[in-house]
Amino acid sequence: MGVLYALMGLGISFIYGVMRMINWAMGEFYMLAGYIQLVFVTVLGPSLWLVSVPLSLATIFLIGWVLQRVGLRPMFTAIGERREEYVVIVTIAISVFLKNLMVVFAGPYIYKVPDYLPNFTVDGLVLSGNRLIAAATATVAIILFLVMLKYTWVGMALRATAQHRFASQTLGVNVWNIDNYAFGIGVMLAGVAGVMLAPVFLVYPESGLVPAVKGFVILVIGGLGSLAGSLVGGLLLGLSESLGTALFDPGYREVYGFLLMIIVLLIRPRGLFGKAEREV
Repeated sequence: MGVLYALMGLGISFIYGVMRMINWAMGEFYMLAGYIQLVFVTVLGPSLWLVSVPLSLATIFLIGWVLQRVGLRPMFTAIGERREEYVVIVTIAISVFLKNLMVVFAGPYIYKVPDYLPNFTVDGLVLSGNRLIAAATATVAIILFLVMLKYTWVGMALRATAQHRFASQTLGVNVWNIDNYAFGIGVMLAGVAGVMLAPVFLVYPESGLVPAVKGFVILVIGGLGSLAGSLVGGLLLGLSESLGTALFDPGYREVYGFLLMIIVLLIRPRGLFGKAEREV
């Protein structure tokens, strides 16, 4: 669960690092990925889930690309003040739109995506096949994401834009096109969690609320804009919830993560890997 939580935090942090904006619709992209996976599994058949997963993620990437190009880019290219506030309003509007769009097309019903792998037993311990394959897929997705950032031209352009937007632009990087990649990749990371956890937590219009909250908790724990902080924060959040559930009361599962966040803020107000940009 920590690895899957990390995907949400990683997507939020990555978009912020490149575009300097918070995507408040991250949970809805998680939810939308589950619905898209449900459609592909229904059309192709449950046995071809290995095909439907990449198709669903590619669809989420394209949706993110289009929404950034049509809905968010004008906020940055148009001349005006307080653009950050307008971007917040637009992402919240996207969140409401996607949620209600799914209610219109699929109704307020709960859907179950067929299991990817059956449960199996090891020395009397029952393990979830769906959670196991979800953790493995999330790990692979994180590795591919880091490799892309380090070894591809797009990855270098993304890192350059994150470091200094104006300098990258003067050196020939089309930062507006890079924003499309950043937003598409960021929401696709959330989509990985949404697709792989669809058989576990089911698919319905409000299914993205809890993962989104987890993602922002991770952002606070790890530090805003830090990719390493998102990975470490996700793992710590998953461990705190699992250990708290096993050692104490399972009914307070959601509380343990917030206690961890409060402890981290008391020790390091900027998060584990956060850095102060300005001091007065």
